[in-house]
Amino acid sequence: MNLKEKAKTIATYIPALFLAMKKKNTPVAAKILAALTVGYALSPIDLIPDFIPVLGYLDDLIILPLLITSTVKLIPPEIMEECKVEAAGMWKGGKPTKWYYTIPVIVLWLLIIWWIVSLFIPI
Repeated sequence: MNLKEKAKTIATYIPALFLAMKKKNTPVAAKILAALTVGYALSPIDLIPDFIPVLGYLDDLIILPLLITSTVKLIPPEIMEECKVEAAGMWKGGKPTKWYYTIPVIVLWLLIIWWIVSLFIPI
């Protein structure tokens, strides 16, 4: 499998994992790991920034696929297949039709920034 195929696979799994988080039959551990995976995938901040030569892209090529693989193993196969089918309709014209799914990620990063600022600036 070449890099383009892997990227396409990742692009189909991220929305499917998000949908699996909302299913009541998904185990709690899978929901937690799916939330971490989707958050990491949508986050503009990487563990290793992309501007660092080679290492910056290695985390996207190693960490994200590992998170996806680990999460998929925890989700029952029938739920995962159902979510993959549902996720296929989420991306029309190259962008998600339900953009508001990014709101939790934005809120999380705003809370993290607020927390960091509050450590250095007493209120």
